[in-house]
Amino acid sequence: MKTLTVFTPAYNRAHTIVRTYESLLRQTCKDFEWLVVDDGSSDNTRELVEGWASEGKIPIHYIYQQNQGMHGAHNTAYANISTELNVCIDSDDYMPDDAVEKIVSFWKENYRDEDKDRIAGIIGLDADTSGKVIGKEFPQGLKETTLRDYYEVLGGIGDKKLVYRTEVVKKYPPYPLFEGERYVGLALLYNMIDEDYKLLVCNQVMVNVDYQPEGSSFSMWKQYWNNPKGFAHCRKFDMQHARSLKRRFQLNVHYVNHSIRSRNGKFLKESPKKLLTLLAIPFGCGLYLINRHKVKTGAKFKISK
Repeated sequence: MKTLTVFTPAYNRAHTIVRTYESLLRQTCKDFEWLVVDDGSSDNTRELVEGWASEGKIPIHYIYQQNQGMHGAHNTAYANISTELNVCIDSDDYMPDDAVEKIVSFWKENYRDEDKDRIAGIIGLDADTSGKVIGKEFPQGLKETTLRDYYEVLGGIGDKKLVYRTEVVKKYPPYPLFEGERYVGLALLYNMIDEDYKLLVCNQVMVNVDYQPEGSSFSMWKQYWNNPKGFAHCRKFDMQHARSLKRRFQLNVHYVNHSIRSRNGKFLKESPKKLLTLLAIPFGCGLYLINRHKVKTGAKFKISK
């Protein structure tokens, strides 16, 4: 069995997933398989991936499902992975030629069996298509962290690449699916894992990211507007685990915004931090108005690069 599964959720990205595939063909280490979860594409994604699978240049497993959103595709991926490690490479991104080699060798050199109850995987770097690291590198000497501690305690910025032990991921519930919505933040699972495990820090680039103008990263205002129940669900979890009072208050402000949008009159009763939610109501109302304006004007969400 291979050590690593590279999984790719795909939705109408036939024009970019070719680059993803070609980067996998170039990998200097072949200790991986590729799982593509086609989340209801209407383009020729199926024909492309099934054609590549028939060529047999790398092991490919293709799954088609009705559209559920990115988190639904992740649910399907995790349910079908059996390798020790897994990493998500989006259909508009690609891996440096030695990325699999870096992941597998780093894991074998730094993970020990006695770490199984405290280490969930690896956190590595994202870079743009020119090779520039997204955000900034990890502090020198940092060996272990959680995702939440990296951002909230160490002041980290920019997207980072997560490689998880499949055994760990399968211990946690799948992302919830809300009728009429197609987005639940992937960080929900990562933050749940953070409560029980740490990540080994690898200060090397594992993926080249190419943010698409129509992608969720740039359209977060629209995502907030169209998926309020999913966002409110995530905020309630994060309210209870955020490291600072400032961050908890920010989460409550967002929670109020999402609750107004979803017309949830019971949001205060359902809040795990009722006093903070009560104090956040005026600010949440203001954020709701800002969110509505941003959607009407088609404003793009700023990404930390």
